[in-house]
Amino acid sequence: MAAQRIQIGQVWKKVDTGETFLVTKLYNEALSTIAVLRPTGAATESMLRVRVERQGSSQGLPGFAMAQGNEVA
Repeated sequence: MAAQRIQIGQVWKKVDTGETFLVTKLYNEALSTIAVLRPTGAATESMLRVRVERQGSSQGLPGFAMAQGNEVA
């Protein structure tokens, strides 16, 4: 699923496992944008770096879908 624009503080759900992740940082690397994701339930677990995909005017994270506000624990 694509969002209009990925922003720090958004919550995304991993499609295959259903885990939720918080976007903690966005940065540019070469010609791409990288999102740093932290699991919402455990602050001590390692963070994920995911390359942001552009789909027209929208952005998305491959393998992730935007989480609904009522699904976050």
